[in-house]
Amino acid sequence: MREIVFDTETTGLESKFDRVIEIGGIELLNHFPTGRSFHVYINPGDRKVHPDALAVHGISDDFLKDKPRFADIVEELVEFFDGARWIAHNANFDIGFINAEFERLSRPPVPADMVTDTLALARRKHPMGPNSLDALCRRYGVDNSHRAKHGALLDAELLAEVYIEMLGGRQAAFGLVQAEEKKIVLEEEVEIADHLLVRSVELAARLTPEEIESHRALVERLGQKAIWSRYQS
Repeated sequence: MREIVFDTETTGLESKFDRVIEIGGIELLNHFPTGRSFHVYINPGDRKVHPDALAVHGISDDFLKDKPRFADIVEELVEFFDGARWIAHNANFDIGFINAEFERLSRPPVPADMVTDTLALARRKHPMGPNSLDALCRRYGVDNSHRAKHGALLDAELLAEVYIEMLGGRQAAFGLVQAEEKKIVLEEEVEIADHLLVRSVELAARLTPEEIESHRALVERLGQKAIWSRYQS
């Protein structure tokens, strides 16, 4: 199972008007980091970075002016995410912006059934909260001391660690998290076991014919007694 844990930074909060200016993604295979990542800064064109957004991520208009447009990086983005689940914290926000960018280029949106929201997952697992990324890092012992400001790639790296921990920690690397994966592992173990346990000579029965007959007679008597007891009641 291939997943991309990702994050975006934007010029503001309104996907209809604001633009994506940074995307960072970490590839997981069976919930284990592969070492592959995706990271790009994007020129938002005429849309300026809102001061409140600048205070959060520190990405200025001047920094972005020589960066590629979304149309220039979209093929690389789609290729990296192709066939994978999209994993994000408060995914409605990030996917909303990605789909808005896709719509501007007449591209199909990310299917909803290919998206996992780690915030919703955290709220189910820890209903008393808090469930911000920083709070989850503290809960799971993920070091985020180098996170002075938000950054898409850094946040994706932290979220990938948190996501793995929420699914069962490092055991996830052994394919022990998802039920379907467990089923596959068990099926493979059965095939191996069948191969290893084939005997060339069948073992002799441990019970004698007399013992088997005695057991059968006992079971029959107990069954008749139970029927008679029900009849008397």
